[in-house]
Amino acid sequence: MSSLPAWSSRTGRRLPALLLALLLGASSTAAEAATVPGAKASAPVATPDRLRYDVSLRADADGSRWTGRQRVSFRNASDRPLREVYVRLWGNGEDGCGTPGKPSPIRVSKVGGGTAGGLTVNCTALRIGLPKPLARGARTAVAFDVSVTVPARNNRFGREGAFRFLGNALPVLAVHDAKGWHLDPYVSTGESFYSLASEFRVRLDHPSALKVPATGRTWTRPGGHGRTITRSVAHRVRDFAWAAGPFRTATETSPGGVRVKSYWSPGTSAGGVRLNRRDGVAAVDRFGKEFGRYPYGEIDLVMTSGFGGGREYPGLVFLGTTEEGSAVVHEIAHQWWYGIVGNDEYASPWLDESFAQYANARFYGWDTRDCWSEDDWPSDRAALTNSMAYWAAHPGEYHLVYTAGPCALADLERTLGAGTMARLLKRYAHDHWYGVSTTADFKKAAQSVTAKDLTPFWKRHRIR
Repeated sequence: MSSLPAWSSRTGRRLPALLLALLLGASSTAAEAATVPGAKASAPVATPDRLRYDVSLRADADGSRWTGRQRVSFRNASDRPLREVYVRLWGNGEDGCGTPGKPSPIRVSKVGGGTAGGLTVNCTALRIGLPKPLARGARTAVAFDVSVTVPARNNRFGREGAFRFLGNALPVLAVHDAKGWHLDPYVSTGESFYSLASEFRVRLDHPSALKVPATGRTWTRPGGHGRTITRSVAHRVRDFAWAAGPFRTATETSPGGVRVKSYWSPGTSAGGVRLNRRDGVAAVDRFGKEFGRYPYGEIDLVMTSGFGGGREYPGLVFLGTTEEGSAVVHEIAHQWWYGIVGNDEYASPWLDESFAQYANARFYGWDTRDCWSEDDWPSDRAALTNSMAYWAAHPGEYHLVYTAGPCALADLERTLGAGTMARLLKRYAHDHWYGVSTTADFKKAAQSVTAKDLTPFWKRHRIR
């Protein structure tokens, strides 16, 4: 393990191991392409694309169980006919296939539009064979009943007291690209997720005593007796998350016009909530200027005292909050690095975590000079660009994406010059807006802005 601790979010001082562990827990998602930034980005064709999720779910009395129907329509973007799709049930990641007395938390049934196969990849993947091959450019849809039971653990998909967190609870379609179907296993060390920008229209029927923050633009109306309907529409997002509970709430609009909605449990530090609200408003505007205007109009901050670290989702973040605040700036940076500029989080976790942490460092003005040395690498096999397969096998080294990663980007800033680095990141975000980027894409973009040969730089920082 490296001897380098994390930096303090506010003072620039280095943090103890306990707070580094909290940060590691923090990590950790329809205009046509020609009308949005990123239309010129070149990448292997990923399919199915132009997805639209239509979801209607009803909650039980305390938001622990949600049942309903989900429909997914999509297009085949590849040259080859599409004969199948895979649904990822990421909410089963921790529990797998369950036991006879305790089934998996996410269950899918009554599949329409195709023929369901058996669950695979520890019950996180469901194959649906299409009734006939789907030609290039053609659209179709599949639909299914879905049952979501919130596990009794405090996690991205879990609960804390009367509060429910539903991150990665909604089934989403897997991606097929030049490497084939991406059916990677769930990892608890970091994230395994890889999905394309999609449209979501979600209807959540729940008891009126529960407030329900959710991805997208939300509004409510009365439902049946003692119940409320929360509707959400989210454009060009990679995932959909929500929470439920008797939250306290506040709403403000940033100077840049983003609506920041705060939800917190009554036991959360009032001072921490104030810090999160202040830094959250400032961060969403600042990163909008640095990387491109925040496109979703609204972001929800969901805060409790016992949640471990933070978790990022499009338009919504979960934040464990103390009197010193939380990892709110890091999580908001993920709205760009993973959310808007997508990446395969299993294959290249540094592309979102290191970039978000670099943005965090710039926001708080950390001193990044000499923050990393080649002597700090724990072994010859360790590399910043390793996949989650490596980090899951070497969990004690995973901190490298939060320490070596932002240090490398800060060093690149010094190598290129601050102005050139700023222009590089804004252009890089623009060229991959709503798309998917790779390490090779970033290296090519960086090399294009300088006459210096960056090969020694990549080698020194183990960006392979």
